[in-house]
Amino acid sequence: MCEIGTRPAPAGDRGENPGGAPGLQAAGAAGDKCRDMGEQPIFTTRAHVFQIDPSTKKNWVPASKQAVTVSYFYDSTRNSYRIISVDGAKVIINSTITPNMTFTKTSQKFGQWADSRANTVFGLGFSSEQQLTKFAEKFQEVKEAAKLARDRSQEKIETSSNHSQESGRETPSSTRASSINGTDDEKASHGGSADAHLKSENDKLKIALAQSSSNVKKWETELQTLRESNARLTSALQESAASVEHWKKQFSECKEENDQLRNKIEELEEQCNEINKEKERNAQLNRRLQELESELQDKELELEDLRKQGEIIPQLMTECESVSQKLQAAEKKNRDLEEKVRTLRTDVEESKQRQNSLKTELKNFLDVLDGKIDELHDFRQGLSKLGVDN
Repeated sequence: MCEIGTRPAPAGDRGENPGGAPGLQAAGAAGDKCRDMGEQPIFTTRAHVFQIDPSTKKNWVPASKQAVTVSYFYDSTRNSYRIISVDGAKVIINSTITPNMTFTKTSQKFGQWADSRANTVFGLGFSSEQQLTKFAEKFQEVKEAAKLARDRSQEKIETSSNHSQESGRETPSSTRASSINGTDDEKASHGGSADAHLKSENDKLKIALAQSSSNVKKWETELQTLRESNARLTSALQESAASVEHWKKQFSECKEENDQLRNKIEELEEQCNEINKEKERNAQLNRRLQELESELQDKELELEDLRKQGEIIPQLMTECESVSQKLQAAEKKNRDLEEKVRTLRTDVEESKQRQNSLKTELKNFLDVLDGKIDELHDFRQGLSKLGVDN
């Protein structure tokens, strides 16, 4: 089996061929040496490589900083298959495929398999689901081929062992037949050749048995290693399941907390809407208050005008008294003159009528003034009440 990682792959080999399909040059110098040693690449793709964290057996650790070439190699001398990936001068995957391996798709673009010999779990992240599907199909195909090769090798070993045993059983009988039928020389010659043939067959049988025992020990070791790896993978799977349950529980708690926060946000938004409505109401009340204040100022100006008009009334009363005095003086002076008296009487009656009408008007004016004052008083009380309510 060839050695990987003797020299780094060229920088141009990390990409794809100009034709668009991944090229075999991606394996770099390691792929060239594998081909020299009898291994040939049968499938090549590009992916991000990960390995399971050996301490936690839960988290993935990136084995490459970017997508690297991952290839299937077939060793015709050993009749085995390997997955090889090299990042520069570092070998990140060197996994021999056995019939017991299984490639598992964990998502649309990610897959993994466990290697008991390397005591780790490899993970590959692809750029598309089609690449993952092709890699998984090739893994199954190579796995079946490895199983078929193992079965054939076991059949060959069993056949060679049976053939050696049958040869060992047939050789003494032929020797005995020749020694019975031939002369003493012929018996001696045939006996020597039979012994040599039997010895060679026994040597071959010993070699086959030694190889079989060594293979049995090797398979027992591999079986034990696989059992230990399966036990570790089972424990890792159980830990992963427990971790998944833990994350599910945390997810449900976060979801509930998120729902509560959303409800609180909705309540705060409703409160903000109510506050905005209150602000609009306050703005309307302020505008109404300003209008009422302007109306109050107008009413106060009207009241001031009425007060000024009320100050004229005493002057009118004084004038009325002076007119009455003059009338009396005129009556005294013109008593002797009948015509003048009549005229004066007529004038007096007219002045009385005027005076009465003036008093009536004055009384009406005072009544209107009192009503206006009462309305203004009521308006002030309503305005003060509105200010207290606000």
